[in-house]
Amino acid sequence: MNTAPKWLEWAKQIQAIAQTGLAYTKDVYDEERYEALREISIDILNSYTSVDREIIELSFANERGYATPKVDIRGVVFKDNKVLLVQEKHDGDWALPGGWGDIGLSPSEVAVKEIKEEAGYEVRPVRLLAVLDKKFHHHPPEPYHVYKFFIQCEIVGGEAAAGIETSGVAFFEENHLPQLSLQRNTEEQIKTMFQFLRDPNKAAIVD
Repeated sequence: MNTAPKWLEWAKQIQAIAQTGLAYTKDVYDEERYEALREISIDILNSYTSVDREIIELSFANERGYATPKVDIRGVVFKDNKVLLVQEKHDGDWALPGGWGDIGLSPSEVAVKEIKEEAGYEVRPVRLLAVLDKKFHHHPPEPYHVYKFFIQCEIVGGEAAAGIETSGVAFFEENHLPQLSLQRNTEEQIKTMFQFLRDPNKAAIVD
């Protein structure tokens, strides 16, 4: 079930229509209409969130080209029946190491890079566990449409070490999780990852 509020879905759809229209239109009057739609999407977010209009314009409504979802990649590392989490400096809460997909890197390469940068461990990718549409999960509202990749990795070297964006690194049991950074992962998602630990033959999840 889609958990995002309707106003947020409308704002995203209007922004996507405007962005795609601006990418392909050759008509100056259509361009004005698409710019007007973009302004409406900004007004919706500005009215229903606490984010400054300037930030909305720069991050949400400043992209060009055909509108597509963003990709968030999370590395899943188990050790002694516990999962690796990092403490985010941004909010002080915990998350699977990861971040936005990088141009020029595959999803697996991003997972390996993020785990090294945020947790200090050298890992190798093992398998894709899940591809989740963020709108179907209980994350806080955000302006982007996001697909989340969860990639299981195993440690091959290194040691626990916080990075530029993290202040802590630790392994946690399924039933003793810390306060999670809900913008990045939910308790339901973490517990789903443990299902793969218990059942190595479990098929990857796509929703």
